[in-house]
Amino acid sequence: MNDGTRKEFEMPDHDHVVLMDACKPVVCMKIGEYVPRSPQENANDAWAALGRKMDFNHLTVRPVSGKSDHFFTAESTVTL
Repeated sequence: MNDGTRKEFEMPDHDHVVLMDACKPVVCMKIGEYVPRSPQENANDAWAALGRKMDFNHLTVRPVSGKSDHFFTAESTVTL
């Protein structure tokens, strides 16, 4: 059973790079009506993938003040 417990997580360096890269603007040439995904959409997907990998709800992420940006809290999705 998931009790929605908030837990502190530390993001590995590799995942931090992936997340930061996802936030970068998308360079493209507009042809017709094609619109590339926004940096926000890419970042949301990167957080969702990290949440699945580390067992947390990506919509509940909050930074931890006083620590590097590798640390955050979120609701755990681990079932008991």
